[in-house]
Amino acid sequence: METKRIKTILWDFDNTLLSFDAAEKAAILSTFKKLNLGDCTIAMLKRYSKINKGYWEKIEKKEIDKSFALVQRYADFFSEYNIDTNMAARFNAEYEVALGDTIVYIDNSYELVKSLKGKYKQYIVSNGAKNVQTLRLKKSGFDELMDGIFISDIIGAEKPSVEFFNHVFENIKFNDKSEILIVGDSLTSDIKGGNNAGIITCWYNPKKKGIPGGYLVDYNIQNLNEITSILDK
Repeated sequence: METKRIKTILWDFDNTLLSFDAAEKAAILSTFKKLNLGDCTIAMLKRYSKINKGYWEKIEKKEIDKSFALVQRYADFFSEYNIDTNMAARFNAEYEVALGDTIVYIDNSYELVKSLKGKYKQYIVSNGAKNVQTLRLKKSGFDELMDGIFISDIIGAEKPSVEFFNHVFENIKFNDKSEILIVGDSLTSDIKGGNNAGIITCWYNPKKKGIPGGYLVDYNIQNLNEITSILDK
């Protein structure tokens, strides 16, 4: 993609600016303890993550309602470990609150975003649940650094849909899409969304995975601070 000088950055939130994995693990363990559900092993956590990922992929593809999926993921998980599936809704509610208790910045992301404030327009673009993301944005301090926040629950559309990005474009000021960069860890939501929207894409890829077919990745970085060299071009 032929680009002009980048003026706007769309930041994914979970596992890009903040470690969602760390928050997820801590929240599940604390909720198991709070609800007296016994021990949650490493193997159980890995199994849950796989189940959860599958449901989020269905959400992105508009195959399933998010509110249903957020509870059903635990019903499926519990059923495999002989835990009362009637606890799924309560567990999810407690878990979402507990997610805000663990804030782990990736690659010193807070200082990075702070250093770019005023030089570039910066926005959060997230598929997370409204109540969860609002709490985590506030506790992390990113809510005060950003020029705007776009959460799929509020918009009524998920990344990578065109509808999500059209809403963003209607509510920010820009001259040309070639001046907009999206940074995120997910190929299926962030990069595919950027491709659908016709903007520059930057894949945060700390594990140095190969790029599968079907995705246009303009920049492939392993550390968020590599963004500065991209912006200087």
